[in-house]
Amino acid sequence: MNNKSVSTEQARSMSILGRIIAVILSFGPGIFAIGYTIGTGSVTSMIVAGSRYGMQLLWVLLLSCVFSGILIYVFGQYALLTSDTALHAFRKHIKGGKYLALLIIVGVTFGQWNSLMGILGISSNVIYELIEINYPSVSSSKYGITLGISIFIITVFYGILLIGRYTFFEKVLVIFVTIMGLSFVVSLFLVHPLPVEVAKGLFPSIPDAPGAKMMVAAFVGTTMAAATFLSRPLFIQGKGWTIADLTRQRNDAIVAAVLVFLISASIMAVAHGALYANGKEVNQVLDMANTLEPVAGKWAVMIFFFGTLSAGLSSIFPCMLIAPLLIADYQSGELDTSSRQFKLITLAASFVTLIVPIFGANPIEIQILSQVFNVFVLPAVIIGIILLLRQRERLSGWTPHLLVQIGLYTALLFACIISYNGILGVMEYF
Repeated sequence: MNNKSVSTEQARSMSILGRIIAVILSFGPGIFAIGYTIGTGSVTSMIVAGSRYGMQLLWVLLLSCVFSGILIYVFGQYALLTSDTALHAFRKHIKGGKYLALLIIVGVTFGQWNSLMGILGISSNVIYELIEINYPSVSSSKYGITLGISIFIITVFYGILLIGRYTFFEKVLVIFVTIMGLSFVVSLFLVHPLPVEVAKGLFPSIPDAPGAKMMVAAFVGTTMAAATFLSRPLFIQGKGWTIADLTRQRNDAIVAAVLVFLISASIMAVAHGALYANGKEVNQVLDMANTLEPVAGKWAVMIFFFGTLSAGLSSIFPCMLIAPLLIADYQSGELDTSSRQFKLITLAASFVTLIVPIFGANPIEIQILSQVFNVFVLPAVIIGIILLLRQRERLSGWTPHLLVQIGLYTALLFACIISYNGILGVMEYF
């Protein structure tokens, strides 16, 4: 009787675990939104900001996630209602849209490929630091080991891309994003700021300190990534969703935006609780792991590096996909992952990613700069979707809710202000 009871309890536990896994694996194209926005760029920006300014920039993160959710939603709605993709629609249905689309392709690709360099640099450094913890003797060979790790990572990921199946990319991303999210949430329970400090961060203010303007732009560049919205229609297409999935598309967009905010805010809060209060800043990759060391000891390195590595690996796929995706979008509105064009462009991206490891540059600085560059093309992307949504005859009678329309125009104003702020920040940096 006792054994039977234990057996029943085990079956129930397995059933619950099975349901959780099923829910995670059923996540839609929003998983790519998380992959684009919460990578090592986001992790680095949040940790550096939390260590330097505490929770003072939380309001920037909140606004960025709200506007990001609105844009993910409207790009998805447009795709389902018209069966068209973003850049293809810009080129076909907007006067001068051809040049707008080309400008966006160049701007987004430049920003994402810059991000790739920082992502690979940080990811390879993370793995190296984990190796050095267990084998201190390798410290004299840091450059060669880090470069070798970088080449191995990018070779594996390029090989996976050659498989060329959306559903496979999605499942791999789900695994990395889940590990990343759990790692940072666990970290938050180990080190957490006072609620009053979090509340203060929701009141708009910009720190009066060197680099603060650039950090604000980096925040927006990583959480309102233009690549996220532009790729949405093609990933919906890859998922096989139709006009019958409008509600599912909306819910997927909301969940993606909420998760981006919660995970990003958790990272910032951890840095605030562990570093800012002690007057410590993050300048090197190992400094990020030291965020938790005072509380969790050497386990901190494992927990935090595991989350950071997952964040980096979850970003490599989307960033490598972006250039062929945008070009295919512009040409035909369809992405053929088995085409020669796709393989050559992703191969070029693979070589670009090795620039930071080869030259031994500081990947944290490169990563923050790349996030700033991402924000400059954002206003053009928002203008494009606003113009498309004004063509009501193509939307099957659908009209965006008034709050959505207000959100779009407010997002445009916000993006323009942040772009100007980013220009000032870059000028200060150089």
